[in-house]
Amino acid sequence: MDTTARVDTSFDRPGQAERDKRPLGENRSLIALFSDLFRETSTLVHQEAELAKAEISEKVSEVGKGIAEIAVGGAIIFAGFIILLIAASNGLAMMLPPEHASWLAPLIVGLAVIVLGFVALAMGKHELSSNNLKPSRTLQSLQRDADLVKEHAR
Repeated sequence: MDTTARVDTSFDRPGQAERDKRPLGENRSLIALFSDLFRETSTLVHQEAELAKAEISEKVSEVGKGIAEIAVGGAIIFAGFIILLIAASNGLAMMLPPEHASWLAPLIVGLAVIVLGFVALAMGKHELSSNNLKPSRTLQSLQRDADLVKEHAR
């Protein structure tokens, strides 16, 4: 049982009953509404930033797992490649004269692998040259936009 007394204050101010029937936003001042809008917008932006941080953290974790799996796979492939090179060296040794086979076969296979490696490095270096990394289409688009703005500014 509620023992607190309730006092009807609707008669205190003229028109109070009509104002109480209007939606909540109509009872508030414009400054209060803008203040609420600013506060709620700030809260929304803060929550969106927190969501983005959580999502980025999750994605970074996934990328880390992917990099670890690629490293393990690369190590296994590298081990297999070494075994294949040993097999190629042994196969070549069977075709060479027996007195030179033990040192000439690994030398030939090693030199072939080194040449292939240098070719791959040269191709990679060419792909990473500064001309290939420059965003030329974006720069051209920006230049066109700048020219258009200058033309309209005249």
